[in-house]
Amino acid sequence: MDTQAILAHFEKLLNEQIDRAQRLEQTEAFDFTSRPLRIAIAPGDGIGPTITACAESALRILLKEEIASGEIVLVPVEGLTIENRLARNESVPSDVLDVIRSCPVLLKGPTTTPHGGTMTSANVTLRKALDLFANIRPVSVPEEDIDWTFFRENTEGEYAVGSSGVEYDNLLNMDFKVTTYAGTKRIARAAYEFARNTGRSHVTIVTKANIMKKTDGLFSKLCHEVASEYPEITTDEYFVDIMAANLINPDVRSRFQVILAPNLYGDILTDEAAQVQGGVGTAGSSNVGSRYAMFEPIHGSAPRMIEEGLGDYANPESILQATAMMLDHIGCVDKADRLRQAVNAVREKGLLVTGLRSGATCAAFSDALMSELST
Repeated sequence: MDTQAILAHFEKLLNEQIDRAQRLEQTEAFDFTSRPLRIAIAPGDGIGPTITACAESALRILLKEEIASGEIVLVPVEGLTIENRLARNESVPSDVLDVIRSCPVLLKGPTTTPHGGTMTSANVTLRKALDLFANIRPVSVPEEDIDWTFFRENTEGEYAVGSSGVEYDNLLNMDFKVTTYAGTKRIARAAYEFARNTGRSHVTIVTKANIMKKTDGLFSKLCHEVASEYPEITTDEYFVDIMAANLINPDVRSRFQVILAPNLYGDILTDEAAQVQGGVGTAGSSNVGSRYAMFEPIHGSAPRMIEEGLGDYANPESILQATAMMLDHIGCVDKADRLRQAVNAVREKGLLVTGLRSGATCAAFSDALMSELST
């Protein structure tokens, strides 16, 4: 691209983001506890179908009465596979997105993002299309006094136009980062409301505002403005590099409670935090907006496991944790607790899925879990 083409491209991106920023506060909220409620289930690809089958079986036991009465409808979503997405050259094919949009809630297995090329991650596409602005990931290690909840802004930052950068004459490439006033305030308010409603007393803001002065500087400023509305909650701020170090520092990490971060930093820190908990296979996440909510494991589709013939040994715990978060979100708190207790009971019996042939299979874990849930 020559400089004029780059400038025209940037002008188009800028106008699109201005338009998006102006629309952010115009969406009415949906009541996720209302009935009837449609829940889409998309297995994804790689190990996704294996672990999602376990989660769906659990839901069918836990929600047996609601499904029978029609209060809750489980809607299968086909076509969110890497094969179909590559064949259609769409990160989320339009007909698949139509089905997902017909359901306020989505339980989603992991999806593969091809390396290189221009195809956007299916997750990024869904977060934008459904305006799922809050990525919420809990991490708990009770024996080490760790009880963290991450609030990651989910639609902006480097991910907003991450596949729309420019190249100049084999000399340099540039990508773009976006921070909006409304987008930052709503994720900050979600974090502080969560802290207030759950009895947490402390929020930690994460930025790199000493370097990214316009974008991270704005994120920091607006988060502190929102913090002033919650005087009973204390607030501090760390740069992302030292925060990454603090999460593995046993002398300080137990003091963190709610962690509020922009998109990219939240992505990195939550994977690190999951490793502290026991690995990405143990952690679920929710992606919440005003009208839609998506729940998924935090790990990917594990193509290496498929290539090595280890797909049957995939750990379903991450998607089961996401399923429990989904049940909480739709007002089935007692059923969410039942699921978490059943997962813990299976684990305590020594049935561990390690991703290796020396561990249990997903099917064996699933059978034991269904037995626990049926008692």
